[in-house]
Amino acid sequence: MMRSLYSGVAGLKTHQTKMDVIGNNIANVNTTAFKSSSIVFSELMSQTTQNASGPNARTGTGGINARQIGLGVKSGAINVNITGQGSTQSTGNPFDIMITGENFFVVSNGLENFFTRDGSFYVDGGGNLAMTSTGYNVMGWGVDPDTQDIKQDTVAALRIMSEANLTYPPEATSRAYIAGIIDKNDKDVTSVNGKVVNLNFFDNLGYSYTAKLVFRQSAENNKYSLEFSKLLDSKGNEVELTEEQKQTLMGGTRRVQDNPTSIKLADGFAWNGDGNLEAGGEVKVYATGDTARPYSTIPKDEFTALSDDEKEAEYQKALEEVAAAYGYEGSLEEFLNLQIDVSDGVGDPDLMTLGDILADTSMSLTDKLGTGAESPSRVYYGYDVEFDSKKGTLVSVGGNSTNFKFNLNFNELGDAFGNFSNIEVDLSQTSMYDNKGTSTVGATSGDLDGLGTGRRLGKMIGVSIQQNGMIYASYDNGMTKLLGQIATASFANASGLEKAGDNLYSATLNSGEFDGIGVDITANGGKMSTGQLEMSNVDLSSEFTEMITTQRGFQANSRIITVSDTLLEELTNLKR
Repeated sequence: MMRSLYSGVAGLKTHQTKMDVIGNNIANVNTTAFKSSSIVFSELMSQTTQNASGPNARTGTGGINARQIGLGVKSGAINVNITGQGSTQSTGNPFDIMITGENFFVVSNGLENFFTRDGSFYVDGGGNLAMTSTGYNVMGWGVDPDTQDIKQDTVAALRIMSEANLTYPPEATSRAYIAGIIDKNDKDVTSVNGKVVNLNFFDNLGYSYTAKLVFRQSAENNKYSLEFSKLLDSKGNEVELTEEQKQTLMGGTRRVQDNPTSIKLADGFAWNGDGNLEAGGEVKVYATGDTARPYSTIPKDEFTALSDDEKEAEYQKALEEVAAAYGYEGSLEEFLNLQIDVSDGVGDPDLMTLGDILADTSMSLTDKLGTGAESPSRVYYGYDVEFDSKKGTLVSVGGNSTNFKFNLNFNELGDAFGNFSNIEVDLSQTSMYDNKGTSTVGATSGDLDGLGTGRRLGKMIGVSIQQNGMIYASYDNGMTKLLGQIATASFANASGLEKAGDNLYSATLNSGEFDGIGVDITANGGKMSTGQLEMSNVDLSSEFTEMITTQRGFQANSRIITVSDTLLEELTNLKR
């Protein structure tokens, strides 16, 4: 039989194989991250009819080349353009990830690792990041619980939606600062109630509170007291604190502020001969004569029949009535802290607070205060704040001229405040300037660098993936948390990977083994882009051109068979 006949057959087979490769490329033109293949032909073998001979110096004849007749063609290799980057397809899905570079995602079916460029991922019912098509887990590295940094160890499934990651723990506020302008002509600053500054903060459980602090001006316009007023919970209800606790909260130091104040009985009020306070002929406060409490809002016989708690409540009502009668309605504490001279006028003054006088059964308020008196000073627990009267800058806080900070000592208030943290408050950004009678001073949780702010419990509101594959969760309390990092694999010969179907590859001896740890994608200059997928790198124009040349090659080889057959036919016809 003619050798050309079999050469033509070999040519048909190899061109058919090439057409299969082209057909597969075109079929996968829209397959995510598909890598096109190409085939290389090689000569099958040759039949040597005469070996080569060398030149003969003795006879003077030259050498003769070998005579060889080729016997056809075969598929030499099928190469995958695995390093060719596909075009970008935008999806808007944050879990769609495209790799730029030559690395591969690592995924696992639970038994073995596979490698893919298909970054179409989702979060499954177990909270794991997984491939959309196969459900295989995306592999990566977890976070070291001690350092909160990525620990590059043997890759494991990335469980990003675990119960621990769905919330961010609360934290108590530990620092704050008061900043702004105190204008000495501000009516709030000069009033009895002072300039109120609200400090919002959190405890260890994430509950929010508001501490009301008050600036009050002294006789010298450049000196102020900074005092604690009240503590409110998140619903606006006042948290009960004893006077001792309030004092402890502000450092426990008893201070005196020079603040000459005229104390006058308001119009319509009078003290009668029985020591009772009247208004419009109606008795407001009774002088009960009780040794524990000298005043009440009900007659003595009714007062003595009350329980101790009820007597305490009646006494507080009476104090409020007395304070209101002297123009301090709603400012009982301020009224009780005023000092007056209780001496007989001989020798040095004997200053005593109105609160002490009212609580002392041996002293008569009507004798010492009557319709009016002068208060040279007031007692408070807090910190004195002094400004430079010429420059308006801060001079000292609590007598300290180098450190303008103070503490709110919540930890020292007892077990009921065990979930609170002491708060260090910085006043260094406070100044005293003319601001058209308006003070801008305010309190902010956290220091000037934003540290120690505290926070409530945070709920996860989003997940983002960085270019290096690090996965961060964001929470509605403003915090972010590192959840893990997507690992990648890099091979010395990526073309040596073996296709395993479903856009997956397996490692082979010629690709190089996967070490089980992987590499950070940025180590090789690559990156990850979210909301995008890598498209197929099939070039249709090249494939159609290859299809044409393949068709022509197939036709030519079929003609070889046809002509060879004709020659054989002529040969068989010789017998006729």
